[in-house]
Amino acid sequence: MRRKFSIKKITFLLFLVSFVSVAQHNEKTDAANAPKEEKDLKVTIKEYINHHLLDSYDFGLFSYTNDHNEKVHIGSPLPVILWDNGLKVFSSSKFHYGETVAEVDGNHYKVYHNKIYKTDAAGTITYAGDDHSHPSNVKPLDFSITKNVVMIFVVFLIMFFMFKRMAKNYKKNPLPTGIGRLLEPIILYIRDDIAIPNIGAKHYKKYMSYLLTVFFFVWIVNLLGLTPLGVNVTNNVAVTLVLALITFILTTVTANKNYWAHIFWMPGVPKLMRIVLAPIEVLGMIIKPFSLMIRLYANITAGHIVLMSIIGLMFIFKSWIGSPLSFGLAIALSLLELLVAALQAYIFTMLSALYFGSAVEEHDDH
Repeated sequence: MRRKFSIKKITFLLFLVSFVSVAQHNEKTDAANAPKEEKDLKVTIKEYINHHLLDSYDFGLFSYTNDHNEKVHIGSPLPVILWDNGLKVFSSSKFHYGETVAEVDGNHYKVYHNKIYKTDAAGTITYAGDDHSHPSNVKPLDFSITKNVVMIFVVFLIMFFMFKRMAKNYKKNPLPTGIGRLLEPIILYIRDDIAIPNIGAKHYKKYMSYLLTVFFFVWIVNLLGLTPLGVNVTNNVAVTLVLALITFILTTVTANKNYWAHIFWMPGVPKLMRIVLAPIEVLGMIIKPFSLMIRLYANITAGHIVLMSIIGLMFIFKSWIGSPLSFGLAIALSLLELLVAALQAYIFTMLSALYFGSAVEEHDDH
């Protein structure tokens, strides 16, 4: 019976493979007849993925091509704030989603590779070298409210009202009610299983506010990045850099003398080895926040690239078997991304607590 069952499974798999081969053969035949169209489709999907990952000066939801072969964008413009021999404030609608040159007070600006450059009326971009990778145009100081900045404010408001409401409920009733029933187990877990074991019962309280803030901030922005809004705040290396720098500054400022002694003059080690180990320990201080930054940024970015690539395969396969398989795999990966969203918040909070614990740990002199 086992052998018959195995033969049935193998036969079914061969049946599927044969259909996939036929579908691929038909697609290759179609591609041979229209190679330019297929190439343009792949380039379009790649550009869409890159656009999805980048920050932008407008809150674009989606776009489509109308009957007149014109590309129509659905979204909302955001304020552009530049300092170019004075303050320049205007709406990003002047860029028309990066397709036109904006004129402000006689100056012209253009969005190029997600950065604003000062140009002429034609929007000419000049380059410093032959590789066309470094524009030589003047780049004004940019303080614009981009879509990532908008979502950071949105998450701030969500967290503010969420915890304010929870605090009011606790003043009236010591038992959790409403949203407190969801938040209390998470807060207690961060306190009892992350903060106290890694920092210690004596010092953990002064770090709890930051640990709770960074956990819920990273978790919520990761979840919002999985929505159709397509805003990936932690996909921006500048955001993860700031979070890592805050952890580094708190660790450095609150560290006790034992922490610095184990870095510059490690006890219990021969004096010659102390001189050798000191630069290594200093380098380790820099690597720790760098690893925090890269880990969060790389994991979130990789997840979105893989998910968008699988969705793009549905438009490339154009077959009754390839597209449903890509769609099912995209759904499974989206569920996995829900886990990754919480896991990355947990890892960032856990490592921050570990660094705080090493900074305030008390050692006995040997």
